[in-house]
Amino acid sequence: MSNFDNNRFKSSNQDWETPDCLFNELNNIFNFTRDVCASKDNTKCKDYYSIDDSCLDKCWNGVNWMNPPYKDMKKFIKKAYDERYNVVTVCLIPARTNTNWWHEYCMEGEIWFICGRVKFKGCIHGLPQPLALVIFGTNNGTMQSYYYKKESIKLSL
Repeated sequence: MSNFDNNRFKSSNQDWETPDCLFNELNNIFNFTRDVCASKDNTKCKDYYSIDDSCLDKCWNGVNWMNPPYKDMKKFIKKAYDERYNVVTVCLIPARTNTNWWHEYCMEGEIWFICGRVKFKGCIHGLPQPLALVIFGTNNGTMQSYYYKKESIKLSL
């Protein structure tokens, strides 16, 4: 029997940087104005919220990019969900369809399941779990496939 308690996919690093090719393609679609979960070293937008300037206690505006720390993901997803009537937020997160928070919050957004492994900057391999883009503030409850290829990304509608 397998022992899943040791979570071999766990990482102590909570600020893996989104690959430029993925972000740039999405930025061409959404025109992001703020990165709501960033640091000075990994931000994708000129305006950003960092761990020291937390997005969780702010009112959001504009079009937001969010690659949250996976350790505390639920509170960031809930914040994006709560702000959905005021802003558009695109969240890059693991597709954890077996969790209550996925069904309570993410299923109310637009979901683009990513086909392929996203390799975050600084990683040797692509992430060994399925990822999705959850978009709040646009079409609610719709699902699409988003094809990820190493050097180019194609939107499959």
